[in-house]
Amino acid sequence: MARTSGSETREKLIRAAEEIFAAQGVDGAQTRDIVRLAGQGNPSAVQYHFGSRAGLLDAVMAGRLARTEAALAPLLEALPEPSLEELIEALVTAEATQLTDLRGLRCLRISAQLSHESGIRTRTPHPTLAGTAYWELIERIETSLSADGLPEAIRLERTDLALTLIGAALADRARQYLDGSRPLTTEGVFLADLVTTTVALLRAPAPERPAPRHRSAR
Repeated sequence: MARTSGSETREKLIRAAEEIFAAQGVDGAQTRDIVRLAGQGNPSAVQYHFGSRAGLLDAVMAGRLARTEAALAPLLEALPEPSLEELIEALVTAEATQLTDLRGLRCLRISAQLSHESGIRTRTPHPTLAGTAYWELIERIETSLSADGLPEAIRLERTDLALTLIGAALADRARQYLDGSRPLTTEGVFLADLVTTTVALLRAPAPERPAPRHRSAR
């Protein structure tokens, strides 16, 4: 029986992890199922190649990010002084490239569960995002909101919510494709509406005063 190289084994584990994380959820997935699907007899294969389950998840997301970066970088280069609408359109367009194949569909289902881990709320990028075009785009989106006079806390929170909205919408579209369901709209209409909806969220005026806090019933 031919032996596989370490890089081949890593790739098998990553592909298996994409399938299991997408089907069972990031929190519900079992490492043993990933090892089994990858055809590995050693139950410690994940620990050996990635250090931990979290290390494997980071590897999955790093690969997913690299594919998105390849689509996003040229879009940003073509927009030296983009408007907020153009920034969001570039983000949605790059992310939507993941809708074209099975691997991308699975990774959209996974990354939607991790949208709040970008680090934008503290301006500290997740290690996989540091120095990427994706992080640059996130920062430019947040900075562009300052022209609307929004306080910093609201700008940061809205940017994070916008990422969550885009991730959840694309993950739901991916679910429909994976399940064989018929979407309500064409992909072009869906993506255009996602851009419009996200921009509307970001552009909403700041509240004039905080909403009253609800008191718990006694």
